[in-house]
Amino acid sequence: MPLPPPPERYLTPDMARRIARIARSYRIRLGKPLVAAPGEDAAVVAALWHAPQVIVAHDTAADPVFFFGNRAALTAFETDVAAFTAMPSRLSAEAPDRAERDALLASVNAQGFIRDYAGVRISARGRRFRIGGAVVWNLIDSAGLLHGQAACFAPPDHARYTNLR
Repeated sequence: MPLPPPPERYLTPDMARRIARIARSYRIRLGKPLVAAPGEDAAVVAALWHAPQVIVAHDTAADPVFFFGNRAALTAFETDVAAFTAMPSRLSAEAPDRAERDALLASVNAQGFIRDYAGVRISARGRRFRIGGAVVWNLIDSAGLLHGQAACFAPPDHARYTNLR
């Protein structure tokens, strides 16, 4: 039985190209594939969508907004595609944790990527969850221009949402 396709909003040509950049930038920055997929954008989007790890990406706006969250991300953040892709990424961390998040993103900008990030995030329902071993990297095109940042990490243990802080 085939897996259901990604949401249609992720499969428009421009968005598919933008989302495929997540996997391509990961390979460039970390020297290994994020997902196993042929080079066609739609196939890469499907592989990212169905990946077991949480994969998210935001744009380069002054207040960056998520433009991608896979199935695992939507489960972790307890939301749907429409709400997630309208959310400023800073809202994935509580206000006291945002300075740490800002420092992380500045470090990624300077280095191109970081590994083993750990922190606390907050779901759309207001429940906290811990992430660890996260990789965060810059999204770049073939000319090296910055298009945003992405992160991947293991899905949180849902039973532990309310045990933090």
